[in-house]
Amino acid sequence: MRITQANWDTNFKSIRESSTWNNQVDQELKMHKIHMYPAKFPSFLIGKSLEYARKNSITVNSIGDIFCGCGTTALEAKVNDKEFWGCDINPVATLIAKVKRETYSKNILNKYYENIVTVYTNNYSEIPDYIVQNDRILYWFWPKQIEDLSQLLNAIKLIIPKGKYQDFFLVAFSNILKRSSKWLTKSIKPQIDPAKPIYPVFESFKSQYITMLRAVEEINTKVSNSPNAQIINRNFLRLNVNESILDMLITSPPYVTSYEYADLHQLSTMWLGYTNDFRELRNGTIGSIYNQSLNNLDIEGLDEFAIDTYRNLSNADAKSPRAALKYFIDMRDTINKSYSLINPGGMAVFVIGNTTYKDIYIDNAKYLTKCMLNRGFGEIEVMKRKISSKILSPYRDKRGKFSNNKNHKKIYSYEFVIIARKPSNG
Repeated sequence: MRITQANWDTNFKSIRESSTWNNQVDQELKMHKIHMYPAKFPSFLIGKSLEYARKNSITVNSIGDIFCGCGTTALEAKVNDKEFWGCDINPVATLIAKVKRETYSKNILNKYYENIVTVYTNNYSEIPDYIVQNDRILYWFWPKQIEDLSQLLNAIKLIIPKGKYQDFFLVAFSNILKRSSKWLTKSIKPQIDPAKPIYPVFESFKSQYITMLRAVEEINTKVSNSPNAQIINRNFLRLNVNESILDMLITSPPYVTSYEYADLHQLSTMWLGYTNDFRELRNGTIGSIYNQSLNNLDIEGLDEFAIDTYRNLSNADAKSPRAALKYFIDMRDTINKSYSLINPGGMAVFVIGNTTYKDIYIDNAKYLTKCMLNRGFGEIEVMKRKISSKILSPYRDKRGKFSNNKNHKKIYSYEFVIIARKPSNG
């Protein structure tokens, strides 16, 4: 559906489902599956977006993703022989994204793996203080697992110089942490499984390495070129965007009352030394109720639509409304900065769903569309698609948080693909 200033207040629920933007036909690349990540961006949407660009005479040589997560867009850009620029506030996400985008030699990987096995088996090292003194690591892991994981991490860092090959094995290490811990398997929130068996660390690492090696073998048969790519661990809203560099921006922003990504990745951030206290990484995350800047909000210039939603939430809850208000401010600023990042005549694709909190319907998609109209984007098309991810739960608890309890309210069945064009003279 085409959206303009004249009809932006259309009820997005009434937009008909577009089968074109639903489930993918081809099997997803193994490289997309090398590391668990919540609410992963459906990879086939990049191909659909490129097809849309071709049909609308938009030349795409460079693709970007400002919430690049674990690198789905980065990898698909490589598969389609496009340059890539991306950023994410989560250091674990950008580590995974860089590994997915890189090109690796199978022989070099096997050589490093064999050396890791030798060092892990024969060289004992003391457990680092930052591990022993971390209460959260002691909470999540059994002593034997801490010892074995420490030995493995030491072997990786001792054998492999810093760079893409070390990053490869650090991703392998990261993805076995939850399996090696007391963390409830496939849980969408941090909780202990009191009945969880103890899995041998190195057996898990060996299995993970084989999985990743097969992913490398597959991608090497499909991709011969490696266009330029830059992936940075930064908060997009704090970046200085001074020039237009992208022909197409495709991204999926966080939602109001969404995941606390810092909490979900706390094992990796602490083991890999990104932080001693994972809670520090909550600050600055869009949609987090723990954002430290909630007390100093400047709503000047904020759309009345967002302010009305904030007022409705204020009548229902004492804490979350300011987090929602901060979210609206951040999303407005995101759209404004995104506009500057896109080349004149280029295209923006945002994939976002709507949410409910305390029985208050929060129309994220409509607000995002309004922000795009306000900023000067044109030719805005909104398509509704059915959620295809098996990982993303359609259930929400009373607070509006994602839940895997089927007795909770089912509200998360559709999301919206919002496509817009930056004017050629923009």
